[in-house]
Amino acid sequence: MDWISNLFDSLQLALYENVVQPVVFGLGFGNLLEDAFDATGWLLWGFIQVAVLLLGIRLLEKRWPVEPVADRAAVRTDVIYTLIHRLGLVRLVMFFTIEPAWDAIAGQLRLAGLPTWQLDAMWPGVTDIAWISLLLYLVVFDFVGYWLHRAQHQFNWWWALHSLHHSQRQMTMWSDNRNHLLDDVIIATAFALLARLIGVEPGQFVAITVITQLLESLQHANLRLSFGAVGERLLISPRFHRLHHSIGIGHETNGRGTLGGHNFGVLLPVWDMLFRTSSFANRFDATGVRDQLPDEGGRDYGRGFWRQQWLGLRRLVGR
Repeated sequence: MDWISNLFDSLQLALYENVVQPVVFGLGFGNLLEDAFDATGWLLWGFIQVAVLLLGIRLLEKRWPVEPVADRAAVRTDVIYTLIHRLGLVRLVMFFTIEPAWDAIAGQLRLAGLPTWQLDAMWPGVTDIAWISLLLYLVVFDFVGYWLHRAQHQFNWWWALHSLHHSQRQMTMWSDNRNHLLDDVIIATAFALLARLIGVEPGQFVAITVITQLLESLQHANLRLSFGAVGERLLISPRFHRLHHSIGIGHETNGRGTLGGHNFGVLLPVWDMLFRTSSFANRFDATGVRDQLPDEGGRDYGRGFWRQQWLGLRRLVGR
C-alpha cells in the first residue's frame, strides 16, 4: 500500500507544481498555496473516480442494464454535474467560504482553552488501528447522511432543491451528482463541520468522501443488480436505491403529494430498517417525480444545466 500512497503523493505534487501553483500565483492568491495543494488532492481523486466510472461501472451498465438509454442528452447533462462535483469545484467554494470562517472560530475556541476532540479517541487503541478508526467515522457519517437525506424529503424548501436530483427519468451512474448547486453546498457544509466537530483527520475525510461517492455512483447506475437477501441488508444496492427514485414511491408517503418516501440510506440500509423507511421490493421501477407526468401537471424540471439550476431557485421561492 505504501507504493500506492507514494505514487499518489508524487502525482499530486507534480500536478500542483506544474499546473495549480502557477495558476494560483497568476490570480494573485499566493496566500492560499496550502489550500491550493489540498484542492489539488481533491482534483486528482476526482480524475481517479471518473476513471473508475468509465472503466468499471460503465461496463456493468452495458452488461446488465435496467433499461435502454433513450435520452442521451439528459445523461450528458448529468456528466457535467459529475465533473463539477468530482473534480472539486464545490470543494473549491468551501475553501473560500465556510472553511476559513470555521478555522477562525476553531482558533478562538483553542485560545479560550477548549481542547480539540476526536471521537475515535474515546476507545483506547482505536486511533492506533487506521481501518477501525476509518470505519467508525464512516458509520457516523452514514448515520448523519441518512437524516440529512430524510430532511431533504421532509421540508418543502429543501425538497424544492433536491427534487432536481429525482427528476432524472433516465438514471445512470452519472446521476448521483445531479443536484442543485445550493443543495450541494448545504450538504458539503454540514459534512465539513461534522468532520471538524468529531475530529476526523483530513486524510480520513478524503477517504470517507471517495468511498461514499463511488458507492453512490454504483447505486445510481442503470444496472439490474441486487445483492441478495442478506447482502441487500448489509450494503445499499442499485436495486434498493432505485426504489428510492421510483415515481410516487421514493419521494412520497401516505398517499399522493405528501413528502417522505423510502430507502434514504447512503451506504448502509440498517438506518432505514431501524427507522422503518426501508422497502426491499424486488423490482426495478421507472424513475422520476410524480408531478413530471403529463396527467399530474407535467412540471418542467429543465433540460440543460443552467435551466435546471434556475428552475430550482424558482421552486425554492414558490414559483
